[in-house]
Amino acid sequence: MAELKTKPTRASVETFLKSIKDERIRDDCRVVAGIMEKATRARPRMWGKGLVGFGDYHYKSASGREGDWMLTAFAPRKGKLTVYVMPGYEGGAELKKQLGKHTGGLSCIHIRRLSDVHLPTLTKMINASVKHLKKISKPS
Repeated sequence: MAELKTKPTRASVETFLKSIKDERIRDDCRVVAGIMEKATRARPRMWGKGLVGFGDYHYKSASGREGDWMLTAFAPRKGKLTVYVMPGYEGGAELKKQLGKHTGGLSCIHIRRLSDVHLPTLTKMINASVKHLKKISKPS
């Protein structure tokens, strides 16, 4: 099996956040970082060059692949912020409907501006996802 390319690094999260040129995205990242730190009770870590992750867990997939991954994360992208929450938590589909203006797939939520979404709903989604992952996995 191929080794995962995205791994935790020793790079400074603060230096990374300061390097974000778009002030709005940088400010939005700081708000989301606070929500994620509170939800996971973990300090942020850089995963790869552009992903800020919080906490970790050990997973084993049906195919037999296993590894360690972050509980939740975000990544500033050009003109948007991507928030990563794992699906499978109770009420996820309903919360996504209440979130506000966003795009994305199962585990990623693309947001142009944090003001476009209902922040209490985003917070609930992050909290529920983290709680679900902690319940179904063992810490790495």
